[in-house]
Amino acid sequence: MPLSKEVKQTIVIPEGVQFEVDKKTYTFKGPRGEVKKILFSPIVQISKEENKIVLNSNVLKPTKREKCMINTFKSHIKNLIKGVQEGFTYKLKICSSHFPMTVTADKEKLTVKNFLGEKVPRVAKIVDGSTVKIDGEDITVESPDVEKAGQTAANIEKSTRITNKDRRKFQDGIYITEKAGKKIWVY
Repeated sequence: MPLSKEVKQTIVIPEGVQFEVDKKTYTFKGPRGEVKKILFSPIVQISKEENKIVLNSNVLKPTKREKCMINTFKSHIKNLIKGVQEGFTYKLKICSSHFPMTVTADKEKLTVKNFLGEKVPRVAKIVDGSTVKIDGEDITVESPDVEKAGQTAANIEKSTRITNKDRRKFQDGIYITEKAGKKIWVY
């Protein structure tokens, strides 16, 4: 079975989403906000035709690497479009059985006080472009950019990491329970 010599992927831009290109920076605007991403590869050529984005290879006979690169760019663009339309939400759960924790969020950081009785509060950075809401024992991270929402949730979870303790007994901390709409297993 001969391999196709041309690898071409097409993504339809839905209504309500605006798309702009400035050199290597691709900007998508929609009802949930604006997302910018730098996508560049000498292998992949990105062009706009009416309401479609066309990804094509610059190589005459693309290898597996070039095909993977085009599919990676396609996934990034689909995430950008989904983000400006629906947004991405991560949910975290505050678990404190030994000491009552106090969690507060500002615009730039999330502060965890009295974690395992520690005097010094633990701090997690909130990435620009994402918002954090605390409702009792639940924390919600929202952003139109999946990378910013995921990094903020990871920073919050990492801030309450415990070392040199038995994880079966000391289960205190903040844990991710839902990633971008998909429930995950929590220990």
